[in-house]
Amino acid sequence: MDIIATTCRGKVRGRVRDRIATFLGIPYAAAPFGTHRFRAPAPVEPWEGVRDALEYGPTAPQRPYRPPLDQLIPDMNIPGDECLNLNVWTPDPGGGPLPVMVWIHGGSLRNGSAAMPLYDGEAFARDGVVLVSVNYRLGVEGFGVFPDAPDNRGLLDQIAALTWVRDNIAAFGGDPGNVTVCGESAGAISIAALTTSPRAAGLFHRAVLQSGPPHTVPRSRGAKTVRAMAKALHVPATAQAFAALDRERLLDVQTEVVGKADPISGGPGFDIVVDDDVVPADPPVPTADLLLGCNREEYRLWFVPGGAVDRVSALTLRLALLKFRIPGRVARLYRAARPGAKPGVILGEMATDLLLRGPLNRLADSRPARTYVYEFAWPSPVLELGACHALEIAFVFDNLRHGEALTGPGAPQPLADVMHRSWIAFAATGDPGWEAWDARRPVMVFDHPGTAVTLAPRQEELEAWL
Repeated sequence: MDIIATTCRGKVRGRVRDRIATFLGIPYAAAPFGTHRFRAPAPVEPWEGVRDALEYGPTAPQRPYRPPLDQLIPDMNIPGDECLNLNVWTPDPGGGPLPVMVWIHGGSLRNGSAAMPLYDGEAFARDGVVLVSVNYRLGVEGFGVFPDAPDNRGLLDQIAALTWVRDNIAAFGGDPGNVTVCGESAGAISIAALTTSPRAAGLFHRAVLQSGPPHTVPRSRGAKTVRAMAKALHVPATAQAFAALDRERLLDVQTEVVGKADPISGGPGFDIVVDDDVVPADPPVPTADLLLGCNREEYRLWFVPGGAVDRVSALTLRLALLKFRIPGRVARLYRAARPGAKPGVILGEMATDLLLRGPLNRLADSRPARTYVYEFAWPSPVLELGACHALEIAFVFDNLRHGEALTGPGAPQPLADVMHRSWIAFAATGDPGWEAWDARRPVMVFDHPGTAVTLAPRQEELEAWL
């Protein structure tokens, strides 16, 4: 059955199935190409009549992940210019007001989309939450740093989407006064910036950071990737020069420059930059309640499928310790806790703590507002991935069917039940169901069987970095 909702720019037609209304591909800003290319998001033109919102809208230009990640995290590629769109799942467009969750996908700021089946919001709507998922500009289009274009355009897109939620979500049964923004990896990094951005003030009330800590870089560092692309393209490193180039050509060169980088091993990529507009140089401490955490073996998504965990020798490990200025006492501590572990495992464990677990714990320590910390520990049997990066998403969305590339068949439904309920409770009330962070450092460890709170897990190793 079709259903009509009225937004500020016009009416949209969604579809009801099993008592859940779904509206797909609703534009929240104008297509970011032509005169709008490399510009801040512009308002979408109003439309007459009823616009169909029955299929996912275009995705932001991108290339698939390199093998073998492309099989584990398959990207959607829907062509078209109107990639600044969002999707809404709601149990009652005419009712409410219901809690709202806004999902910002990850993908190193250059991959991913809200059209991935893994992000289907039906289970949230089934359980009384309005779920909104957002597309935003990626790669050089969204995060390339130019002297003649606004910085952090992808972040500005997210703010425009949150503004749309504030102004329109009541028409879908949502409560604009109870909005929780959620994201994983680059999505969580984006949200960390949004929590301190004056541009996003008042647009959401709680935040969930999954496997992504606060991370920004100076403009000078952020511009390096554009300069490398400009050199390969034989054009000036300006938005004007890049806007004159074909989209596919830019993607080809972008892949050449950043295609082999990953969040653990590093390499050239795209970052949120400090611009003193969207992202202030001296940000205030976030006051929104936070739910944050990471997976026990984040590094294994990048280290294991391609065999990097086996290629790291004792010499490679020593060189990495020197490169990243990791004290010898830290390495000895990790080795002692993992007797017989491969050098690649030791390096991966240290990288996970250095880049994710440590920064997230420090964020929790620094906040006056309520903060809840979790760890996802269930190990996937697929390719010995263990409790790797992105594995928890299928459990949060209660969508194991579409997460099998990472989880394998037969993933534990009881773990999805408890994790999904915790996210809903946090969105509805600000309390996911365990103790808030304090000097005891309570961490909810999601595992199967045996989800439970642990106090200060691996604290000796985390303190070694200080």
